[in-house]
Amino acid sequence: MTLTTATSPQRAPVWAKVVDHTRCIGCHACTTACKSENEVPLSVTRTYVKYVDTGYFPQVRRSFQVTRCNQCLDPPCVAACPTAAMHQRPDGIVDFDKSICIGCKACIAACPYDAIFINPEDKSAEKCNFCAHRIDVGLEPACVVVCPTQALLVGDMNDPLSAVSEIIYRDAVTVRRPEKETRPKLFYKGADQVTLDPLAARRPDGGLFLWSEQGDVSHQVHAGHPGPWNSSAAAVVSYDTLHRAPWDWRVSAYTFTKSIAAGAYLVPLLLGALGLLPFTTDLWGLQAPIVAMIGLMLTGALLVWDLEHPERFWMVLLKPQWRSWLVRGGFIITGYGGVLAAHLAATFLGRADLTPLLGWVGGPLAAGAAVYTAYLFAQARARDLWQSPLLPAHLFIQAIMAGAAVLLLLTASSGVPGPVTATFRLALALHLLLVLGEASMGHPTAHAALAARAMTKGAYAHFFWVSVPLGVLALFFAVSTPGIAAFAALVSLFLYEHAFVQAGQSVPLA
Repeated sequence: MTLTTATSPQRAPVWAKVVDHTRCIGCHACTTACKSENEVPLSVTRTYVKYVDTGYFPQVRRSFQVTRCNQCLDPPCVAACPTAAMHQRPDGIVDFDKSICIGCKACIAACPYDAIFINPEDKSAEKCNFCAHRIDVGLEPACVVVCPTQALLVGDMNDPLSAVSEIIYRDAVTVRRPEKETRPKLFYKGADQVTLDPLAARRPDGGLFLWSEQGDVSHQVHAGHPGPWNSSAAAVVSYDTLHRAPWDWRVSAYTFTKSIAAGAYLVPLLLGALGLLPFTTDLWGLQAPIVAMIGLMLTGALLVWDLEHPERFWMVLLKPQWRSWLVRGGFIITGYGGVLAAHLAATFLGRADLTPLLGWVGGPLAAGAAVYTAYLFAQARARDLWQSPLLPAHLFIQAIMAGAAVLLLLTASSGVPGPVTATFRLALALHLLLVLGEASMGHPTAHAALAARAMTKGAYAHFFWVSVPLGVLALFFAVSTPGIAAFAALVSLFLYEHAFVQAGQSVPLA
């Protein structure tokens, strides 16, 4: 079938799709047509049909949901992509360019619909793109052509005579996750709440789905969830596909090493600015910048290691998409590394008098390195646990604590400066207060509450509840045994970071 539009030349087409669930029979023809048309490999799908069974025999019903990219008018994946591999065309289609994808998975973390995946064959991100290559030559997407009941429709929202416009402007339709304000252009007619809401139906016992056995897979996000679901009906997911959390332990470790890199420089700089620690000490002139440089190099190594295309890491700096906080953070880290190199060069060349001046530049860059991850996490709109406005302040406090802890380890044998110990204890106490507040207070959304539950009572609770007592012990032993206290605090911080980062990705989105 071919596409036609009555839109005037002055109004560019804006392509949208309608899924009519009063017609869908759950045959999976759209899934197989998409795989064939776009050569999608096994284990991943651009589009699939989710099944949810509701009720008890003989009073039961089965609901379907055709699940795919929502082609948002305000696509968070496009803003998060550091190289513009994910981009929005003038006709509204969100497309991708695999040749410049670095495989950072920021687009996956940003998508509220879990519609993006890494292709296991070429290691690049992809998703449904409305079969843009067919749209461009006037053909309908493969899934639309093959649907036996005409449950899938694609058309121009700007054309008042298109079948899509007639439905979305006349009939009652809904979209997924409207609270995320992405303005999706995938509209559902006659859809069921138990399929549209990923938290409405429970996951089947043992992870057993129709036609497949979905066992535990490394870094898996389960369909449904083990806790109480938000539908009063007896709804259970009967068919779904495998979902994976985009960022593994390397991102948890990167937040930890970055805290050390930023805090090791910030602590002596702030103490020196307050007149509590001379700028003439080796701690400021040599030890702190060396520790910060090592932490920064480890941070960079972890970031590159986490890429699916590490050979393309240079694109973040040379072909940047400036809305992405991965790009902004990359430039902050690069600038901070330059200041540390200049600081060490000045010390070795006998110009230590220049290092306080460098601190005026290095200090803001170190603070930026500490907190920019909060804004990177905020671009992951679907991960509600990460949307706290206190996260930048918490990351700054963590950096001060981690930096002070490393400096305590360095000076434990030669005599710990009192101001460093006081700074360590203050930062650790504030960190523990924020952590306990996260565990004890309510959360504004069901997704955030479930993620917090996973952190404190679920899969990551052992990391969390080991980190808290270790932090408390470090606080009490900071004066008597600063070396042991500092080591305990660093271990505590790493465990908490891992629990926080992984729990934030544990709630199903589709």
